[in-house]
Amino acid sequence: MMDTFIFFILFWVSIFQSIEVLNANCSDARPEIRFPFQVKGQQSQHRNTSGSFELICKENTTTIHFPSYGNLVVESISYKTKKLNLLDPNNCIHEVFLNLNLNLTPFQYYYVLRNYTYLNCSASLSPLSFTEIPCLRSSNYHFYTVDPSLHVPLSCTPVKTVAIPFGYSPYLSDNTFGLALTWDLPDSEDCKTEHQAENFYITSNNTVLSISICILAVATAILSVKIHYNKKLFHQEGDILMKLTG
Repeated sequence: MMDTFIFFILFWVSIFQSIEVLNANCSDARPEIRFPFQVKGQQSQHRNTSGSFELICKENTTTIHFPSYGNLVVESISYKTKKLNLLDPNNCIHEVFLNLNLNLTPFQYYYVLRNYTYLNCSASLSPLSFTEIPCLRSSNYHFYTVDPSLHVPLSCTPVKTVAIPFGYSPYLSDNTFGLALTWDLPDSEDCKTEHQAENFYITSNNTVLSISICILAVATAILSVKIHYNKKLFHQEGDILMKLTG
């Protein structure tokens, strides 16, 4: 009976592991990873159109790699609204805005964009008119974001004008606003691939359920035969004992 009990425990453990492999996550506190994302190094059951959909699990942290910048931390994923919330591990969102190039990826900013010009100044500017970016500051230079139409002070040099989310405010701390991206696939590809993924999940669940029922039926049959055999053996031993004592 102990062997049968152990068999059932191993059986249900294998079933739960088969179901859990359909979705993934890097830790209990991190976002669920499923279509169109996948964990790098794991086999995908649907065709992926870009490596940018690969997420990296490292030290219980979910990250995504952008060639133009590096790794960003995945804070959350909303599959319903197609929203990917990211954080900069270096706590300098302006460095991300300056270097992140989304043109060659399936991603774009989630919020409306507005142009900002970054200034590199050899002297600090009046805090009443300009807000300095602390994470880009050095002992000899000061960085600011301004409207491109503003006159550039003599002590400053324009670094770059970039389109960043309009919701960003220079009065927020560097990483408070975070980064929100959305992904996009051609309509036909998006619907086709999502439909394939949905069919895969349904088929996988049905397959796991069918196998579970079959294995359970076989296990029950084996257990019944074993019980019947033990009862028969018990009666035979009883008959032999009665003959010997009679």
